[in-house]
Amino acid sequence: MAGNHVQLSRRLKAIADMVTEGNRLVDVGCDHGYLPVYLMLNHKIPGAIATDVGKGPLARAQEHISKYGMGQYIETRLCDGLKGVHSGEGDTLVIAGMGGPLMERILTEGAEALNGFKELILQPQSDIPHFRHFLMSHGFRIVQEEMVLEDGKYYPMMKAVPGTIGGEIWTKEEEMFGKLLLERLHPVLFSYLERELRIREEISGQLEKAAGEGAKKRLNEVEEEKQLILAALHRYESKGTDRLA
Repeated sequence: MAGNHVQLSRRLKAIADMVTEGNRLVDVGCDHGYLPVYLMLNHKIPGAIATDVGKGPLARAQEHISKYGMGQYIETRLCDGLKGVHSGEGDTLVIAGMGGPLMERILTEGAEALNGFKELILQPQSDIPHFRHFLMSHGFRIVQEEMVLEDGKYYPMMKAVPGTIGGEIWTKEEEMFGKLLLERLHPVLFSYLERELRIREEISGQLEKAAGEGAKKRLNEVEEEKQLILAALHRYESKGTDRLA
């Protein structure tokens, strides 16, 4: 195998760090295939299946895999979500960089293939509170959370393992910001909360000047969100944490 010359983005590096050593990887929506190649070069996984719904991204992944001489270790498949994956073919499932609703669809439609996985590493780009709720209401426990700031964007990610159906219930605040991130007083979450508070304050200011029932209803929603953000920020203040990322 070639030496480790693959430079991952901060987001992908955080995902790679969550993968349990020795696990077979299935990377759904693999894009350029950087993640499985990096994990193979670092001797962290024995092999991988990289899937994508697009022929272009899969072709780029194949080029990249072959450049590092990984063809016999990383198999590529053109398929939608988990439709081309069978139960028991992998231990760690990674789905990253897609909207939350799309990831929920992939997990729901791929329920049969999901049975064989020991862990899911997920990085939804939208509807994150709903996505956390979805996981816990579909028999998964979130056991690890991470958040990175890269190029001005915040990326929360999580590791989930099969648990009991209807198991743990998180509060609205925990679902919104991540219970495990809040417990750790994660520094990146702190800067995210500060930014979200600023955004809500600007919106509130605009809505207060607006007329009509719609504006009033939205103002109430924004104020409720603001209270959740302030409650989360209070955790940091009460611990007197060093809040610098």
